[in-house]
Amino acid sequence: MKALITGGAGFIGSHLSEYLLSLGHFVTTVDTLSTGQRENISHLLPHERFRFVEGSVTDRSLLKAPVEQCDIIFHLAAVVGVKLVVSSPLKTLETNVRGTEIVLQVAQEKQKKVLLASSSEVYGKGVKLPFNEDDDRLLGPTSSARWSYAASKALDEFMALAYHQEYGLPVVIFRLFNTVGPRQTGRYGMVIPRFVQQALNNEPLTVYGNGEQTRCFCDVADAVRAITALATAPEAVGKIFNIGNNQEISIARLAQEVINLTGSHSNIQYISYEDAYGPGFQDMARRVPDIGKIKEIADWQPTYSLTEILERVIAYYKEKDASGDRE
Repeated sequence: MKALITGGAGFIGSHLSEYLLSLGHFVTTVDTLSTGQRENISHLLPHERFRFVEGSVTDRSLLKAPVEQCDIIFHLAAVVGVKLVVSSPLKTLETNVRGTEIVLQVAQEKQKKVLLASSSEVYGKGVKLPFNEDDDRLLGPTSSARWSYAASKALDEFMALAYHQEYGLPVVIFRLFNTVGPRQTGRYGMVIPRFVQQALNNEPLTVYGNGEQTRCFCDVADAVRAITALATAPEAVGKIFNIGNNQEISIARLAQEVINLTGSHSNIQYISYEDAYGPGFQDMARRVPDIGKIKEIADWQPTYSLTEILERVIAYYKEKDASGDRE
């Protein structure tokens, strides 16, 4: 298989590139290196079946050749991370909506299958748990930039399904819940790498709000297996799938687990959402995926426990610290 991965130098994209190469496939990645990093794929650059193209998915002329040469497109390029979304709402909308529109247009011209990365953010403030792919969604007001990402990814899904319905373009949509692992940066608000770095530096672990909000964390190795399984499942075309782990933990408990596993002398410091993100920020109390659909269609389920995930991230950052390669 000849795969094109947009956002391929990002955290998840680089792991997907690595996994597809391990299966014997050819991989081309397109990335602006704005949030993705060259170091994420530096070990892949010498590989004879790997090619990197620096550029944006909003550049139609740049995309045409890689799309024509591939069999399948994994569209992961997007603005991600709560901090980046809140600080750059216009960039969020332009990259996520315009970029997806161009990818779908070029894919339609060449009739290439598209796997579109969406997000659990589309569920917004929904309170019916676990979140099922067909559930109604509840978003906050447009005056809060917090919800621009959720709206942009929902529009991406609408566009992909419209291309499938009107043109027969084979598309599969997957909604990623909190995905974590080595190479993820805490720079844009991701909680586990931020906690791990703070703990290793014996700094206070900063918990936003009261810490009672819960999340479910899926290892990136499990996530890329799920994405690849969906790519090869004929029954998945035209459908939406949750990808995530359904084991919940509160953010306060998560912070304590990180302290315990690192042997850190850190304490936990609570910071209001307003101080962290500015006035009017809204968060979700719980976010739990229903993963029954992907289990049935792709025979997939997560295998890594939270302890194993945390140990992998801790080992990664300890190695970075030992090499002097700190963020």
